[in-house]
Amino acid sequence: MEPLAGIRVIEFCQIAAGPFCGMLLADEGADVIKVESPEGDGMRNWPPVTRPASDAAAPGDSENFASVNRNKRSVVLNLKDPVDLAAARALCLAADVVIENFRPGVMQRLGLGHESLVRDNPALVYCSISAFGQEGPRAQEGGFDVTLQAIGGVMSVTGEPGGAPVKSGVPLTDFAAGLYAAYAIAAALRRVAATGAGAHIDVPMLGTTLAIAALQTSEYFGNGRDPVKLGSAHPRNAPYQAFRAQDGYFVLAAGNDDLYRRACAGIGRPELADDPRFATTALRARNQAELKALLEREFARAGAEEWLAVMRRQGVPCAPINTYSAALADPQVAHYGWVQPLELANGARTRTFGSPLGRARPVRRRPPALGEHTAEVLAELGIRRTA
Repeated sequence: MEPLAGIRVIEFCQIAAGPFCGMLLADEGADVIKVESPEGDGMRNWPPVTRPASDAAAPGDSENFASVNRNKRSVVLNLKDPVDLAAARALCLAADVVIENFRPGVMQRLGLGHESLVRDNPALVYCSISAFGQEGPRAQEGGFDVTLQAIGGVMSVTGEPGGAPVKSGVPLTDFAAGLYAAYAIAAALRRVAATGAGAHIDVPMLGTTLAIAALQTSEYFGNGRDPVKLGSAHPRNAPYQAFRAQDGYFVLAAGNDDLYRRACAGIGRPELADDPRFATTALRARNQAELKALLEREFARAGAEEWLAVMRRQGVPCAPINTYSAALADPQVAHYGWVQPLELANGARTRTFGSPLGRARPVRRRPPALGEHTAEVLAELGIRRTA
């Protein structure tokens, strides 16, 4: 049995951080009920959209939406309608967890805030995800991944030295917030089981973005200097970055003295291991531009795949710079079965990346159609309505 089986979660969320949190809980067995407006989660309209092979005129379902909404049920409620609002409150009072990602104050004005609900459901775990948190000078400001990467420092260390600001290609602020939220909810549920006392979890995306930047913040705390852009290089380690070979790039991470010696032997330059400029990790980091130039002169003699084979024989961590199609086709991905078949609400067949925690488990529920489970879920509360 999944560890969160029997836990009911009500999700008032859209786009990425909140839905990702809900999906993580659903993957572990929670019954996650996604409450949507009549217009639905905005991500439902994001391309690419997929249609059944047999019916090109059928409505398209968003692959992006599907990627963070499997294993859930969907209920449509218009929170501006008193009847639907009462149904939403009933759902929350019968739940173990509520997740919401409105701006601070919205749920309170609807009568669905933590203080209102906890009076009638003191064991409720209530999780609020927002750009800046539930209080403080920025609480009422909105935010998206790119603005959080900017204000949270990520863009200041991303890209090539001297280059224009760029963001991480992966929306890491959204997904870091979702991960922290799911982790905190699971921890709070343990406390509920032990004491019966619920919790209000405040997940500010600015805070979670700074928290995952532990190496950068500790660098600043330690020496008082802002970390800078280094491309693919590392501020405290070398050779530890992308290198150009004869036909393209590959990554080498000789992250300690032993691995550095192995790498030098692999390229036929063992004397570089004793070069006083590169004798320690700290020296290699300080002189990494010189070291890179020396290594790339050697790497120009052969292609990236040949050097990867050499470094693997030497036991030095290394990797090709994959596209996502190549990464998903890696034999390790196949071994764990992480790529799972997925049916969309319109009947189209596609694939998704499942839970990476060990061998992937089959998807229990396909991503729901908008309002697909309204009648079913409300009937469980004794409310008889059509979807």
